[in-house]
Amino acid sequence: MNYDVDLCVANEYNSSKNTINTGSAALLIIEMQNVFKDEIISGKQISNVKKLIKFADENKMKKIFVRHNDSSDTSDNMITWWGGDQIIKGSKEWEIMDEFDASNAIIVDKSQYSAFYQTNLEYILKENKITDLIVCGVMTNCCCETTTRDAFMRGYNVFFINDATGTINSELHEAAIKNISFGFARVLNTDELASIK
Repeated sequence: MNYDVDLCVANEYNSSKNTINTGSAALLIIEMQNVFKDEIISGKQISNVKKLIKFADENKMKKIFVRHNDSSDTSDNMITWWGGDQIIKGSKEWEIMDEFDASNAIIVDKSQYSAFYQTNLEYILKENKITDLIVCGVMTNCCCETTTRDAFMRGYNVFFINDATGTINSELHEAAIKNISFGFARVLNTDELASIK
C-alpha cells in the first residue's frame, strides 16, 4: 500500500453506522505473506495491522491469519488467470511475514479469493460465536473484498479497514472501498475502530 486513499472518496456510500461488539468479534488478517511483502505491503500497512492486532488483544478478540496457496485443485483458474504464477504451500513466499507473530492466533489456509471457500473459517467463527468481523490485509480488491462480500452474505457484521488493506494502486483500492461501503461493510481507518465500540 504505497499510496493513500482518503475515506472521503466513499462518503456518498459509506453511511453505515454499525457499531462493533468486541465481545463477539474477530480480526481477519488476510495474506500478510512474504510473497506480497515487497510489491504490495508497505511499512505503513504493517504498522496499521499491528495496531489492529493490539486492539484485538486488548479486547480479547480472536485473531485469524488467512494464508493463501495455489497448491490445490481449486486453484487451477487462479493459476491460469495470473499467468502461471503460484504461491506454493510450504515455500518461503507462502509463509506469514516475520513482522507478525501468529503463534497465538488461528491460521486458515485457502486456495481461492474468499477465505470462506472450502476452508474451516465458518466453522471456527460459529464455534467461537463470532458475529462481527474486522477485515485487513491484501489485496483490497481481490481476497479482502471477496471475503467481505461473502461474510456479509453469511450474516456477519463486517468492518473493512481502509488503511490496513492494500493492493497494486490507489485506483483499484478506491473502487473497492466504494463497492464495499455501498453494500457490504462499514469502511473505517485503523484509528477510528476504537471509537465505534
